[in-house]
Amino acid sequence: MTTTVGLWMTRKAHSRLQAERDALRSRPHTAVPEEFMDYDDNFVANYTARQARIRQIQHLLCRAVVGEDPPDDGIAEPGMVLTVRYDDTGETETFLLGVRVVEDTDIDVYSMQSPLGSAIAGAHIGEQRTYSIPSGANLPVTLLEAVPYRMYTPKSRSATASSGRREGAPPQVAAKHTPAAPTNSRN
Repeated sequence: MTTTVGLWMTRKAHSRLQAERDALRSRPHTAVPEEFMDYDDNFVANYTARQARIRQIQHLLCRAVVGEDPPDDGIAEPGMVLTVRYDDTGETETFLLGVRVVEDTDIDVYSMQSPLGSAIAGAHIGEQRTYSIPSGANLPVTLLEAVPYRMYTPKSRSATASSGRREGAPPQVAAKHTPAAPTNSRN
């Protein structure tokens, strides 16, 4: 028997997905026959992309766990705001573990499928984990704090901002090459 795991998302994210799906569905529907020869390539590509996005959104909405905060038990899981320390540099970062597709929050969102999200999931406060970056290196990270999203009080953006280190970049390179806008390659 296969069990479907729910995808934790905020109410705002759920509403945005529903609105996007409804907008895509409300466009005039033109069926594309099996024989595409008579149609413009852009028309076919746009139609196909729209149908794929509707299916993707529907899949997310069917699996959505909306607004149900996990228990305040200090364990890293979807719906928790996590503060981690990158042990190689000592830098800290705070982010929401959830569905990254549409989250519109005052905090970065990392998915459970991201290298950092999958590595830190299930960790208890004080526990160190190792996550792999695209270059193949394994970096140590320690969970410092885990609180349910609704209990999270945003600090100043500078205190919660990404370290600016791109996943795969060595720590000494990251310090010299901070991107203009925060990048979330860990998610």
